[in-house]
Amino acid sequence: MKTEYRKAEIRDVLAKHQPRHNPAPGRKPASVLIPFYPAPEGLSLVFMKRPDYPGVHGDQISFPGGGKEEADSDDLETALRETREEIGVKPEHVEVWGALSTQQTVSSSYRITPFIGSIPYPYEFRLDPREVERLIIIPFSRLLDPETYAYGTYNWKGLEFESDLYTYGNDIIWGLTARILNDLIKLIKTGREQ
Repeated sequence: MKTEYRKAEIRDVLAKHQPRHNPAPGRKPASVLIPFYPAPEGLSLVFMKRPDYPGVHGDQISFPGGGKEEADSDDLETALRETREEIGVKPEHVEVWGALSTQQTVSSSYRITPFIGSIPYPYEFRLDPREVERLIIIPFSRLLDPETYAYGTYNWKGLEFESDLYTYGNDIIWGLTARILNDLIKLIKTGREQ
């Protein structure tokens, strides 16, 4: 099983991909950026751990992103703006490779458009402490390792959710972030999201 992919291979797959952006009436538009990062450990993905604030997204691991604002011209601008606000990556430093199909959240009323791109190494991240407790940078090869993945029940604040689960050390990626990650991995491996 292949566990190493180069940037060019991933860019080529995304260039051929036609994501589905289905309208979702009544749901708030939002976007995330899936940032690839060429760290010394190999091509990696940057995640962020949110502080344990009130609400449905507190104390979770996510990609940088958030809700669309009136001033945002499109979904990509939302993803880039939120990435700058949350982890300090300037939009002009992101090389956008493509997008995945729109997803819908289960626990809140969002329609999420995931974008994929890369940021240069090294990078001086600037975290907004109100939104980001810490960064989690995971080698992509680890996320492709079958030992990292499971599907099962995740207990979050006393509630149980059936979810894709990716484990890296003491961190567990679950929920929508795990679903988006799963779609990305399927797309890279097979050329199809589903």
